[in-house]
Amino acid sequence: MTVTPAKPCDLLHLAQDLAREVARAGEEIGLPYIAVSADIGDPEPMRGPDGLPFAVTIFRWIDPDLRYWEDRGFALRSALVHASRCCAEPFWFRNRRFGSWRPNGALRALEEAGATDTFGVGTAIVAPAHLPGGVIGAVVWASPDTSLDVETTFAAWAERLHGLAFRFIGAYDEAVGGVPSAVPARLTRREIQCLKWAAAGKTDAEIGGIVGISLPTVRFHLGNAARKLGVGGRSQAIQHAAALGYIGADPRPRQVGAPAG
Repeated sequence: MTVTPAKPCDLLHLAQDLAREVARAGEEIGLPYIAVSADIGDPEPMRGPDGLPFAVTIFRWIDPDLRYWEDRGFALRSALVHASRCCAEPFWFRNRRFGSWRPNGALRALEEAGATDTFGVGTAIVAPAHLPGGVIGAVVWASPDTSLDVETTFAAWAERLHGLAFRFIGAYDEAVGGVPSAVPARLTRREIQCLKWAAAGKTDAEIGGIVGISLPTVRFHLGNAARKLGVGGRSQAIQHAAALGYIGADPRPRQVGAPAG
């Protein structure tokens, strides 16, 4: 069966329908104030087919005078957006405390460091959406009320909210051309090994000694990887390979259960 790809306009209408579902979910769980971003590194707001921001047409915020989608510094100051950078799972927030499905070291460290601006949020559930290419989106369902039993709500709703956020942000990202349409390059095991050690700061000669291949062969694999990835040099090849998931945040090989440091 041939699958006909959706047109961008169709995806944008789908994203609009999902935005309405996001709003309905917020009303149902008592967290009716919603902030969204398809890419927290880009101040451009998420817009509907009419060109207007969803934050104007569908969502509302605690402070009606705070037009967060027009504030280029919002994502840098918001504690909830900052948490979305270090946590790919949904999490809850109440009275400057964070929590998730399980003990989460990143959230605990953020909490101990002291939350930055909360913009009137007393309680919230946040669903980050880490997309291909290193893009991070997020949906925040919030309330100024700190007395809400957010942990119970989170236990009942987190899975559904996370899936809804992924569908919403994924559809929107593809509609505006954020998702690459080309098939990702396939790298060989040797190319990945060389890129991993290069990302760890090793020279070509050191990589050859570690992997057990000659210096020219290391350079051949790195050059071949760059060619496949469509980039012109070592640093760009590392960056693109990392965005595609070939290289982790810590590129050094590590045994399960071994200390990270």
